[in-house]
Amino acid sequence: MDEELHERIRDAVTTIPPGTVATYGDIAALAGASTPRLIGRVLSEDGADIPWHRVLRANGTPAPHLVHRQLELLRGEGVLADGQRIDLRTYRWRPE
Repeated sequence: MDEELHERIRDAVTTIPPGTVATYGDIAALAGASTPRLIGRVLSEDGADIPWHRVLRANGTPAPHLVHRQLELLRGEGVLADGQRIDLRTYRWRPE
């Protein structure tokens, strides 16, 4: 992956407002990435300093290894889960 795409992905994640979420696919489309998997890769390798917790899988759930921490961070922003799923119709961010 080139550095420009890497930075576009990080920038896109940074723009997700507190109290909202986006999917890996949303961020891939916004950043021009070929696949949502690249978003997960960037966040796992270089996402600690950006709001990684606002990015979810397409079904509204966190990755299994992040579920407890991610839902805790989202709760702190007012994003409430039904079990381990976030209602994307309620909390999904739609860039203008």
